[in-house]
Amino acid sequence: MSSRIKFIDSNVFVYAYVKPKREISEKISRMKEKAKEILMKINYGEERVVTSLVHISEIANVVESLSSISKSIEIIENILNNKNIIVKDVTTQDYIEAVRVANREKVSVNDALAYVIMRNNNISEIYTFDEKHFKKLNVTIL
Repeated sequence: MSSRIKFIDSNVFVYAYVKPKREISEKISRMKEKAKEILMKINYGEERVVTSLVHISEIANVVESLSSISKSIEIIENILNNKNIIVKDVTTQDYIEAVRVANREKVSVNDALAYVIMRNNNISEIYTFDEKHFKKLNVTIL
């Protein structure tokens, strides 16, 4: 198991679990495969990751809208029961700081929230497919 805990963004779960309803590009296909590989490493205990309750909510909303409520519930239940995924609570103060970071760096509030949680937990690496926003923040994109 890797000794360094990483943050995992909600989009990794979405790419891994949501089945496309139409033809997808080669780029999206590669992203889906990479997302599945990341989740396999987590499920097999090769990696431990952190995410937040807000990011779990994002996963639930996206999966529900693109798939079904039952699929969303199944995925969220699996995440919450996975001992290799640590779900951090989010305080109002965390979100206030995320809004400040988002405004300063011109990134989305929830990406800024991921950064705030990472900073507060001494995490420097993130699994994400949102390179545009996280390149602006001082983190290593995996």
